[in-house]
Amino acid sequence: MELKLITNNPLVKKNYEQSVTLIFLEKSYLDVLCYVRDEIHKGHELLTHPLSGSIKPNETPYKSLLITSKAKSLDYRSVTMIEDSIETTKKFFSIRDRTQGLRNDLLLDFQEIDYHLIKGALESANQ
Repeated sequence: MELKLITNNPLVKKNYEQSVTLIFLEKSYLDVLCYVRDEIHKGHELLTHPLSGSIKPNETPYKSLLITSKAKSLDYRSVTMIEDSIETTKKFFSIRDRTQGLRNDLLLDFQEIDYHLIKGALESANQ
């Protein structure tokens, strides 16, 4: 299956830009979700859960997601999952955005966590 990787994580970009179709967004976590939502509405299917991992959306600035590279018909499961995830993310950010002003070492830690989550997903998808 051909995949498309959407990310705002520089570490993911560095490690995968040569091996998979990659869209790098210099935008926020929520912006990544909205971009993926727009792709899903074009007919791409969501392959990884938008809220994977144990870190809340307001605690990390990084998100990487896999979708199918070819658009087909609208996948309602993907639409529901991404829309619900966007609403959940907005609720978390209304509580408190903890990503503002993070120290560089913490940003690198969050990049590493997101990288390992998507690495596992890519390995599973390529089996």
